[in-house]
Amino acid sequence: MSIPHFRSADNPVSAHSRCSATPAKVTLPHLQEKKRQGQPITALTAYDYATARIVDESGIDLILVGDSLAMVVMGHDSTLAVTVDEMLHHTRAVRRAVRRAIVVADMPYGSYHSTVADGVSNAVRFVKEAGAEAVKIEGGRNRLELVERLVDAEIPVIGHLGLTPQSVHRMGGYSVQGKTLRGMNELMRDSVALEHAGATAIVLEGMPREVAQQITAEISIPTIGIGAGPDCDGQILVFHDLVNLSFSKPAKFVRQFGDAASLFRSAIEGYRDEVVRRTYPAELESYHLPAEERLALEERTLEQEAERSGTKLALIR
Repeated sequence: MSIPHFRSADNPVSAHSRCSATPAKVTLPHLQEKKRQGQPITALTAYDYATARIVDESGIDLILVGDSLAMVVMGHDSTLAVTVDEMLHHTRAVRRAVRRAIVVADMPYGSYHSTVADGVSNAVRFVKEAGAEAVKIEGGRNRLELVERLVDAEIPVIGHLGLTPQSVHRMGGYSVQGKTLRGMNELMRDSVALEHAGATAIVLEGMPREVAQQITAEISIPTIGIGAGPDCDGQILVFHDLVNLSFSKPAKFVRQFGDAASLFRSAIEGYRDEVVRRTYPAELESYHLPAEERLALEERTLEQEAERSGTKLALIR
């Protein structure tokens, strides 16, 4: 259902108007400079116009259209089900909202797992059709050729190491990675290899703080942590986890900074109750005919009532 935003002639403000002062655009070199200066990078997921606009206007540096939308938006049990077309749809919506942050699109499962050529072709779609400024892929040294080809195609790449949700079946569930020296060394080699292949940043997920700290100190590109401790160059969370809209037990690393579920539920219940009591919409929330047209309507109504009364009298006689 379409919900129009009616505007009076003396208040012709567009529903999509912006503040006159446009904030400076964040770029990938800005994130590199933040790492160099030790300034934390802020990142958050978003999947639609409304939330992306709020996130962007709140000053977040990087917005990831994550394949986590499969779970928090579409209700799947994992990220594996979401398709390229669905990810493109949501990336386009986010792109329309964002003026300041970098928009990064997750490459969903199956979009780069068969051939490098398929991966490049799908990544190009995210840039050309959806306006993404970078793509994110999961994996380490097994993705080096893809990273190099994407960089050759002028597509910035963000890597993703540690707990990689698209590998949930291989890992046997969502479990912390790199808990042994061997595992730590593997992650370290993967991160160095991704940097050398041309990755512009790496998401570190679900690993011991000490491992993420070592990786962050070793490589020169930014690391963005999620469940990887406070020593990364930046942090990212899933929007729905941040505001209590996930409807599931949060992971250990999730901190809820607000309770949107309670706010929405209270608002919806209030709306429902007022509709049932017929107190919404009220007189001030209703539109009216101009005085002249209202008078004409009243006259016509009186005439119709008189006609009906005359008909009834004729029937009685």
